[in-house]
Amino acid sequence: MKRLEIYLETSAISYLDQPERGDQSVDSHRLWEKIKAGEYEAVISNVVVDEINRCEESKRNKLFSYLAEIDYIFIEIDAHGLEVASKFIDFGILHQKSFSDCQHIAAAITNDCDVIVSWNFQHIVNHKTMMGVKAVTALGGYEDVLIYTPSILIGGGASDS
Repeated sequence: MKRLEIYLETSAISYLDQPERGDQSVDSHRLWEKIKAGEYEAVISNVVVDEINRCEESKRNKLFSYLAEIDYIFIEIDAHGLEVASKFIDFGILHQKSFSDCQHIAAAITNDCDVIVSWNFQHIVNHKTMMGVKAVTALGGYEDVLIYTPSILIGGGASDS
């Protein structure tokens, strides 16, 4: 059986270094353990790396050390990916100021990921974006991609263990 290919949006990685986020941080660590155990095929893009590189040095070093713990597929956003990302702006799903979020979504779509994993409720993990993703994938002839928080993907909250 094929492992789920999950696109790790930056917040899914960042919350590993945010214990103040409580259960969200705990669930991010639970997901990380499952990735390390080979339960999922992790995917990141150059957008993730660019966003981590903009963090202050100590956080940047921690996040890259977490990435060093797992095997992942690295993808570059190409012209086609940028074209798909632009559709989220054109269709009024997201705004230009959140274009990097559009690129995350487009990277997952154009690289046939099964799930986008994110804690970004404002721009990614919300009904409007999820419906927009369905529209963009249907119109473009792409496979549907799901959008989950780490908690949803691993099957519950930290208190459920």
